[in-house]
Amino acid sequence: MRSSSLLLLSFLMGVRDVQGGSDFRVCAFNLQHFGDSKSKKSDVMQTLSMIITRCDVCLLQEVRDSKGKAVPLLLTRLNSYDADHRYEAVASERLGRTESYQEQYVFVYRTDTVTVTGRYQYPDDRPGDVDAFSREPFVVRFKAPRTAIKEFVLIPQHTTPTNTTRELDALYDVLQDVKKMWKTENVILLGDFNADCGYLAKKNRKNVRLITEKSLVWLIEDDTDTTVRSSTSCAYDRIVVHGETFVRAIVPLSAKPFDFQTEYDLTEEQALEVSDHYPVEVLLKVDRSKVPFNGATSLTLTGTNQKTSQLQLFSWFVLSHLLLVLTW
Repeated sequence: MRSSSLLLLSFLMGVRDVQGGSDFRVCAFNLQHFGDSKSKKSDVMQTLSMIITRCDVCLLQEVRDSKGKAVPLLLTRLNSYDADHRYEAVASERLGRTESYQEQYVFVYRTDTVTVTGRYQYPDDRPGDVDAFSREPFVVRFKAPRTAIKEFVLIPQHTTPTNTTRELDALYDVLQDVKKMWKTENVILLGDFNADCGYLAKKNRKNVRLITEKSLVWLIEDDTDTTVRSSTSCAYDRIVVHGETFVRAIVPLSAKPFDFQTEYDLTEEQALEVSDHYPVEVLLKVDRSKVPFNGATSLTLTGTNQKTSQLQLFSWFVLSHLLLVLTW
């Protein structure tokens, strides 16, 4: 009886740790040609605001804001939609091999939970593999005091479908470069890797160091669908974590696509107006000592937060009774 009680106690402590510290969200979202035209669609911008404000840090891809107006307009919408946080962005230059088609990587982040402490545009001039990327990674380092990991680096990549294998393999070189430059092991690689459905052949996976290297953990499984269209089922968008320490700082089983079509009760046509990709996300564990107690808001929790709070209360109730039994 005593041993089974101790096992249950251990389990509930784990539940409490996950539920009590799992509200720091890192996201990656391919916006599918986000620029002046899409930014003028009010319904689309409203949906984007609802999606992006769920995240503490959100990588945006396929930003084609040639006039430089769409991203500022998006930030205005985000700050208007979510008055509890302030959102800012850090963006790469326009990247691409031709003048006619270029994209930017844009990181949107909450200024009250995250600080940008470094940025680095990968030069893509490695001897023997020059110009490996169509859109070379724009790497950003963040400081997030509330998280268990405290500081981390995000390496984004939107691969070219016809060059997926080479670009994914070359990301390993970017990782080594960043680790050496910033002397850190805490790195996430994320984005639309096009890592499925014919673009990354199974026979080629053994040649991709990002896959074969044992220190890297792919959090989005191969059988996951990150696409909106009902006619496709592909795990294009991925999140890859480097290092044992960072893996332990991830909330278990939290990495997944966010199905905004179902969440917001949209038709497929309406969802495709937003993007043909679902965002992918992962939760980082939060240092509970850094989370202030707010008695005023604790009585008005709704939705997921309310369920989390109820589970915490239940866990503490059972824990207190178990402790009484174990010490009796």
